[in-house]
Amino acid sequence: MTNPMAGKQWMKSRPARVAVAALAWTILGCLFALPDLSSDTDKRHALLLSLTLWWSWGVVTPLILWVDRKIPVSRKQLARRVLAHLLPSLLVTSVYVYLLGAVRAAFGMYEWSGLAGIRVLADSLRGMFLWNWLIYWLILGAWQAHHYYEHYVASELRLERLERNFSEARLNALRMQLEPHFLFNALNTISSEIQADPVSARNMIEHLGSLLRLSLDTNERQLVPLFEELSFLDHYLAIQRIRFGDRLRFEQVIDEDVRHVLVPSMVIQPLVENSTRHGLSQRATGGLVRVLAKRTDEQHILITVEDDGAGLPANWSPGNSLGLGLSITEQRLTALYPGSDRVFEIRRRKGGGTEVELRLPILSAEEARWQPEPRHA
Repeated sequence: MTNPMAGKQWMKSRPARVAVAALAWTILGCLFALPDLSSDTDKRHALLLSLTLWWSWGVVTPLILWVDRKIPVSRKQLARRVLAHLLPSLLVTSVYVYLLGAVRAAFGMYEWSGLAGIRVLADSLRGMFLWNWLIYWLILGAWQAHHYYEHYVASELRLERLERNFSEARLNALRMQLEPHFLFNALNTISSEIQADPVSARNMIEHLGSLLRLSLDTNERQLVPLFEELSFLDHYLAIQRIRFGDRLRFEQVIDEDVRHVLVPSMVIQPLVENSTRHGLSQRATGGLVRVLAKRTDEQHILITVEDDGAGLPANWSPGNSLGLGLSITEQRLTALYPGSDRVFEIRRRKGGGTEVELRLPILSAEEARWQPEPRHA
């Protein structure tokens, strides 16, 4: 059974590069021989004339590249590099002329005696020397273009890496803002229960510890499966249930086919927290918070957090902010899904209360592959 990796390594080896180069020069020789092959001339002779010409350039090309590498002038100084190549170009072209004569003599197309002294060079000067000298510059130009292309690709990769690092740094900064905000609110909730109900406060602390462990596990991941996000939410709600008791009712309506869809970590908790703090805590009778998740189509997931609480202020408009948690969440969504058709909408719910709707693109495993793997204790 053939090993693909061994095949790739062989293609990078010197014999493979030589074979590919020989094939390329042969193809080039055949192409330039086509006009003569279509005429009434000796086809074998015409083909050998063209092949020997380009095979000789194939042998000389490594010398051209070696000369270019030895030029002590930066590639950014193109004019100076061209001037530095003038003398080497004449010398290498002269070497090529003698090599071409030797190759053609080997094929019986030229007399070996004609290679003696400077006769072959003098004959070339009267004929094709200028054309051969131009070919030198064409080969050198192709080599320079290859270098510029490699430099361009490397620059694009560096720019992409910098943009990705910037995006990750921005997302991490937003996440660092969100976590202290969440922790402060949770500790504030626990502190209010310490004197009134120490047992409940201890239970809250246990759930907070679980929350922090889950937060550490997802610390290096911006996207997590929805079921992990809901597990985080369960511990948060356990704390809130201890605080609110029967006043807080919670429902989840999650379609099974979206439980493994990747969503931003800690994206639902701020929405639920906003509902409990601004919607239900202001009502003596409490209320209901409902989280729904489903596919809208093959490319999108819809997450809705709704409550039947106090609702939005009378002077509220879609451009207004409802607090740090929601503001950071909106910024994270903008950074995670740049230029996409995501939706983050807050509106008054029919029948009273507030409704927050997230419509997010479903990222494939390939699109989310850049994310680090989760850490486990």
